[in-house]
Amino acid sequence: MTAQTTARPNLDRGVIGNASLAALIDDRAGLDWMCAPRMDGDPVFCGLLGAGDGEGDGAWRFLLDRQTASRQRYLRNTAILETILTDADGNEARILDFAPRFRRSGRLFRGSSIVRIVEPVAGTPRLTVSIRPRSDYGLNLPEQTRGTNHIRYILGPQVMRLTTDAPVEYVLSETPFLLERPQAFVLGPDEGLTDHPMSIARTFLHETQHYWLDWVRSLALPADFQDVVIRAAITLKLCSNEETGAVLAALTTSIPEYGASGRTWDYRFCWLRDSYFTVQALNSLNATRTMENYLTYVSNVAAGSQSGYMQPLFGLGLERMVDEHIVPGLPGYRGLGPVRRGNAAWTQVQNDGYGSVILAAIQCFFDERLPDMGDEALFRRLERLGAEAESCWDQPDAGLWEFRTRNEIHTHSALMCWAACDRLARIARRLGLAPEEKRWSASAGRIADAILARGWNEERGCFVAAFGGAEVDASLLLMAQTGFIAADDPRFLATVAACEADLRFGNHLYRYRREDDFGAPETAFTACTFWLIDALVRTGRQDEARAIFDDILARRNHLGLLSEGVHVDSGELWGNFPQTYSMVGLINAAMALSRRWEEVL
Repeated sequence: MTAQTTARPNLDRGVIGNASLAALIDDRAGLDWMCAPRMDGDPVFCGLLGAGDGEGDGAWRFLLDRQTASRQRYLRNTAILETILTDADGNEARILDFAPRFRRSGRLFRGSSIVRIVEPVAGTPRLTVSIRPRSDYGLNLPEQTRGTNHIRYILGPQVMRLTTDAPVEYVLSETPFLLERPQAFVLGPDEGLTDHPMSIARTFLHETQHYWLDWVRSLALPADFQDVVIRAAITLKLCSNEETGAVLAALTTSIPEYGASGRTWDYRFCWLRDSYFTVQALNSLNATRTMENYLTYVSNVAAGSQSGYMQPLFGLGLERMVDEHIVPGLPGYRGLGPVRRGNAAWTQVQNDGYGSVILAAIQCFFDERLPDMGDEALFRRLERLGAEAESCWDQPDAGLWEFRTRNEIHTHSALMCWAACDRLARIARRLGLAPEEKRWSASAGRIADAILARGWNEERGCFVAAFGGAEVDASLLLMAQTGFIAADDPRFLATVAACEADLRFGNHLYRYRREDDFGAPETAFTACTFWLIDALVRTGRQDEARAIFDDILARRNHLGLLSEGVHVDSGELWGNFPQTYSMVGLINAAMALSRRWEEVL
């Protein structure tokens, strides 16, 4: 193996996808994470989590003889990734990676395929193609069969086909060959192509580039930080499953929160909480289609609950049971396991979800641009969730931090139950339903009174994380954003100060500092840092907020992406990647800190 395959893993990776399939590609064009046939399925490329035993490293790589350098970028305003590899003699090869997404015959085509085009751009590089998929979470190598211009990989119950105009024998044997002309590689379902591979690849490339340029053109961007917002918005789009409407929290599983902490979780599921933040951010950019799809998903989830109870997360296909298991076939990112599939948080009680769903839905009742606005039928479905919020707001739960060994009455959970009732009252008023408006306003008032009394710690002089407690957590910074309390209220100002005193380290914010099931957290949670930025902007501390934002921008990887957290001392990215929470934060902070267009033009 070359140094390329043995280098220390990091999160210098790009994402390609089409809202049906997604893959991660490292800064040397190594595709080492892709789940199929769904984004929460078996990773057919799993090298990111250490699938290397001398027989197959779970990755798809293009290697130049005596390779010395690489550079990488996205084609402007697209999800098309370009990597240029250079060898010791100055020969260069360019790899274009993308998943096809475009409109055809009035319909959106998002085939479950990856397209890779490799072409010489300087001299005549000598290329090795190494494609080593696996199945059953790294345990099994595939059976292979070959045709004239394709290779079939039998990966457990699924079969994938690589169609190429490169020499199939060289690909199978990983024999170096001179790259004298462009070569196309199309990997997808076991179906033949209707045309020559390069013709298909070029057509898909042109149409996909046109789609993304057109999509970006429709965004309502701020005057400043436009490149930041565009990349974050595209990435959020790639973390959604358009077929069902689900929004993934991240595309990976088990990248540790930090080192050998044991904090390795599977984030390839749809959390009601995370999805709300994603929908809210995209709505602010005029990209409302994700909200419309998500509401279809949530409507199906609600229809499957007879009581109205909503668990905190679901599978992409509405699965309710996503049991957590440790995977034996993968050692983990940098060997730092365990690797998990599934997430036991689905069994937890997290009472903030009702507010999250209703907050995600409210715009569809007020936005006249939408072809299908919210109506009374949708309102009645949401009322079932509101009834749950009415009954559980003062009950102990695991909270948004998903504590596994303790339950408390969390202030944030109560706050989101208040938000559920408050927004239902607003929707009822919009629909002219006076009795319902009165009911939900009264419920919101009762919950608000209790939060003000029981969520406040008189001795500390601030709101606290749990009723009757004394500690703060970062979720308290959302109290003004949700509209519960004015940003200039002395009680909110005191709470911001307490969060900074207890949780802020430099320009980064921890979720909490209290020890949990795995000890004290060692990395700052990037989403919380963005919540601090929001609170500072709202309280008039614009310059401080901008300084923190500049610091976070410097922590992004070379393509502008963020993971879940940042290690405060080293500045290194840790946690699942890309994290929708973090990409949402980039959008919200950019919108809050940008100058108005009138100041620019």
